[in-house]
Amino acid sequence: MFKTGFFTATAVALGLAAGPASAENPMVGGAPMYADKTIVENAVNSADHETLVAAVKAAGLVEVLNSEGPFTVFAPTDDAFGMLKDGTVEALLEPAAKAQLANILKCHVVGTEAMSMAIKGMVDDDGGVHPVPTLGSCTLQATYSGDKIMLEDERGRTINVTIADVDQSNGVIHVVDRVILPPQS
Repeated sequence: MFKTGFFTATAVALGLAAGPASAENPMVGGAPMYADKTIVENAVNSADHETLVAAVKAAGLVEVLNSEGPFTVFAPTDDAFGMLKDGTVEALLEPAAKAQLANILKCHVVGTEAMSMAIKGMVDDDGGVHPVPTLGSCTLQATYSGDKIMLEDERGRTINVTIADVDQSNGVIHVVDRVILPPQS
């Protein structure tokens, strides 16, 4: 269905891409996140991710994100979607924009599980910036400062991880403050 292994063998070599979750997941959008539930099963409970959930449904990606994975999802909040130009979200939710919406959402998904320490390790191994190929054929540039992980999309926009390491049964969610956009054509 989708290609996998996007964070390269570095994560596997470090032994950090998959492994036991922390003892307790952070709350997201006022809701508990359960490590034994899928990305979609948890996301539907977050009051901060109603737009993302609607978009995943409109793009036909529920089945994919409920599958075994593993996935790393950079999950934009409702406020992040609100930063897009007026009318953009409504236009993307229209059936005619399904393929475009699916591509945008796939730019938020990586075909492996990468917790924040694994991402930081890969950034360190790559001299300060690690390329992150996504399922949407976007390549993000990951960096960090202290505990804060940042991504740069192909438009040069900075996306900040605001809540990291939300363990899921099929991967991990990192909440982000902006919608990742593919390069302009």
